[in-house]
Amino acid sequence: MIRILIFVLIVLALGAGFSWLADRPGELSLVWMGQRIETSLMVGATLLVALIAAILLVVWLVRVIWFSPHSIARYFRVRKRDRGYQALSTGLIAAGAGDAILARKMTARTRGLLSADQEPLIHLLEAQTALIEGKHDDARRKFERMAEDPETRELGLRGLYLEAKRLGANEAARQYAEQAADKAPHLAWATLATLDERSQAGRWDEAVHLLDQSRTSHVIDRKEADRKKAVLLAARARERLDADPKAARDDALAALKLDPALVPAGLIAAKALFREDNLRKAASVLEKLWKHAPHPEIARAYVRARSGDSAVDRLKRARKLEAWKPNNAVSLMAVAESALEARELELARSMAEAAARIAPTESVFLLLADIEEADTGDEGRIRHWMNQALKSPRDAAWIADSVVSQEWLPVSPVSGRLDAFEWKMPVSTIDGPLEEGGVSRGEAAIRSLPPVATSVAAPSRAEQDAEVATQPTKPTETVERTIAIAVPVPTESVIVYEPAEPARPNVAADTDGKPGQELATKDETPLAVRTPVLPSSSPSPSPSPSPSSPSPVQPSSSGGRSATKPAEAPVEPFFGRPPDDPGVRTDRVAEKTTFKLF
Repeated sequence: MIRILIFVLIVLALGAGFSWLADRPGELSLVWMGQRIETSLMVGATLLVALIAAILLVVWLVRVIWFSPHSIARYFRVRKRDRGYQALSTGLIAAGAGDAILARKMTARTRGLLSADQEPLIHLLEAQTALIEGKHDDARRKFERMAEDPETRELGLRGLYLEAKRLGANEAARQYAEQAADKAPHLAWATLATLDERSQAGRWDEAVHLLDQSRTSHVIDRKEADRKKAVLLAARARERLDADPKAARDDALAALKLDPALVPAGLIAAKALFREDNLRKAASVLEKLWKHAPHPEIARAYVRARSGDSAVDRLKRARKLEAWKPNNAVSLMAVAESALEARELELARSMAEAAARIAPTESVFLLLADIEEADTGDEGRIRHWMNQALKSPRDAAWIADSVVSQEWLPVSPVSGRLDAFEWKMPVSTIDGPLEEGGVSRGEAAIRSLPPVATSVAAPSRAEQDAEVATQPTKPTETVERTIAIAVPVPTESVIVYEPAEPARPNVAADTDGKPGQELATKDETPLAVRTPVLPSSSPSPSPSPSPSSPSPVQPSSSGGRSATKPAEAPVEPFFGRPPDDPGVRTDRVAEKTTFKLF
């Protein structure tokens, strides 16, 4: 385009010049060798321009003839180079596609058309061809030669690094990556590889320094660099937490500034602040994390912030978290656990069932089993919740490279990759979509809960305390007794009565010398121990009752939970059986307990 513009300008200049001469006519007179030549000014100017053009044409012809051998040689040389580059391009494409035969053929052709000193890509083609042919030793030698050449140093180090990683030589790979990072800090692969190696070795200060250099040279994206630096600071804070809580606090807070959603950094900062008795700031850090994304570890740390708080205080803190994130399974679980500790069983059950409807995981059903044990003690309902826990998906955990960790780690133990752990649910069977009118797993488990078995239901702790409180106060007498464990029988519970002491006068014996029933005196109430029936593979031997005996047990007249009492036929006490009797539970031993008789 510029040449055309210049040509147009020259033509316009010539036209303007001739026009100017035409407007100013004149004559030229030339005397040369005794002859006089006269002509007009326009003709003279035209002849002068034609003469100059002829001279230039002659010069061009002489130049072409003079340099023709060199031009011909250059033409063939360029043609050969073009063919060589075409073969090189075809060979690289074949090597990338995995065509070893074509790649080797193009390598030989490129060697004949191009010189390796002039084109370093020939070494790359040869190395790639050796790799796809399985000749790794030849490829490694080619990469070493490339690493010695300043023009191909980074390419050779890259190839050596990949070969070292393939062979599992992590130390050699680390050295190649560090050499590349030192020579060319702008290489992203070298920076990231060196960063992973230093993180795996626990050299957090060097890793942070290298990451700062890469951020300055814009090697890594800003967002990714902030995330990695936050992880490095959190890892360093985790390591310093026990030795230097103040430094750990500073690193963790700096990590939170770079990534406000980094849960491990917030937990470490809160722990460091707790050790400094700065509960207000620690609670503020946990609250910000909780509002961003609820996490069980955040709830546990927030609820138990003060070691001296009562269960009711912890429940208030859990309700506060639930108010910030309502209808969330983690929030509901936190309230349910705190309510169970505070013995508010109705609240704990309702919250746990709500969590089961949202996220029916293993921990939810285990919590419901604990609530059932504390509330009703029904073994059937407890087993129902345990069965649901076995069939439910596992809870979320820290997972990296298919490895589940109990706590967060900055580096994967498998691949050594930085920031590999994620809080997610382990791989399990995925439930299909709910059909119209269908119910979720948690709702189905709640609906299939069996009713409370009233015949075997044990009174709650609150009922026992109310029973003791309603009994009249009488003079107390401390008696040391040995609690006997009744032998379970396959049909019904066995109630054993034993005397306070063998030599006391308030113990009666029948005429046959067998131990009789304990006499209830005015200042003493008989002590009964009831053992529920336990399933057994073989029936335990028990004395057969008399055929003429009436109902084996009858309720007593005492208030609260009535202790059953044999009607006529006394049951043989525990101490009347031999120690090797198969019906005796040998895993429990008699213990000395002091009771107050009212």
